[in-house]
Amino acid sequence: MTVEAGRAILDANDATARDFTLIGDLRTDTQRWFAEGLKQELIRQGHTFREQPVPDIQLVLNFVDPAAPQPYRRKAQATFVTAIVELDAYPEDFIRTGYPYLVRALANLGILLVQGEQGLEAHFLTMEQGHYVITYTGEQERDFFERIYARIQPLASSQLVINNVFKPDLEEELWQGDEITEQLKRAGQKLDAMNLLPAPFPIHEILGPRELRHVQRLYGIGGLSYGNLSARKDASRFWMSASGVNKAKLEVIGRDILMVSGFDPVAPAIILSVPPNVQPRRVSVDAIEHWIIYREHPGIGAIVHVHAWMDGVRSTEINYPCGTLQLATAVADLLREEPDPTRAVIGLKNHGVTITGHSLDEIFERIEGKIIPQVPMS
Repeated sequence: MTVEAGRAILDANDATARDFTLIGDLRTDTQRWFAEGLKQELIRQGHTFREQPVPDIQLVLNFVDPAAPQPYRRKAQATFVTAIVELDAYPEDFIRTGYPYLVRALANLGILLVQGEQGLEAHFLTMEQGHYVITYTGEQERDFFERIYARIQPLASSQLVINNVFKPDLEEELWQGDEITEQLKRAGQKLDAMNLLPAPFPIHEILGPRELRHVQRLYGIGGLSYGNLSARKDASRFWMSASGVNKAKLEVIGRDILMVSGFDPVAPAIILSVPPNVQPRRVSVDAIEHWIIYREHPGIGAIVHVHAWMDGVRSTEINYPCGTLQLATAVADLLREEPDPTRAVIGLKNHGVTITGHSLDEIFERIEGKIIPQVPMS
């Protein structure tokens, strides 16, 4: 699938993903004012309000009690949950204060409301994508809620491509891998040695043991290495690391390393060729991004994604969630503009970098000593 095909899918689905609801108790005047203002802005922008959530509702605004956060249990993958919490006091560290609420509410996005020196502040937090603030300083209310909506809408309307279709049709000569999967194994060990966290801040210091275990279960985090790796097999297929697997132990074909052989845009789903008699794992959520890049650029032989940064890179403008068609097309758009797309580094706003190369060995040689663990936030 090309970028143009991806954009066509986005256009076809633009009429969907428009309904939303509010849940939770509105206990204060600030919460009631914020809920009503955001509700009216969503309606002005063409969204449909539902008194009660339907199974496949797109956006849930969950007003959370800080003393007893209650999650919204999703009935569909496409549901995007925003947890909104009003704080009694101004915290010293918004990430450390807000991150546990984000986890306990099982939310994609958190908004912390608190009174600051210049007015009401709305602090946005995401699981992997940082912290930013919008302040209401007495301007027209509509202007304020337009700015709030501008932050929510791109994330809430993103189309996830995380389903997998497993076909036991991998050629027998590849059941034990090949020279490319050996390169993936070596690259996985190098990635593990970087000791990068799954977020641009130290979640092991922010969360207690119980909350950290919950994040690991919820997001499929395994081992001590994060990011993903892929390498081209031929014109239409590529090997890729599985989701949540320890990159230092990429051992079993079909479980730790998977062959991406196609994409079904109707489902939508990534198609994987696996050996028989292997219990397959899901492929990395970034497979759709890699799929588009390989299809558009035949000269690219490998791709590495890490939750880290490099100086001087161009970045996407919106921090779309991983595994969405929107993020994949945004990265592909920037890659097309690079002087050499086959040896490029593209920043993913508030998240990390995607690096292309002729091979995985070549990529790691190129980036040695240049990786910055802390991702800049904006």
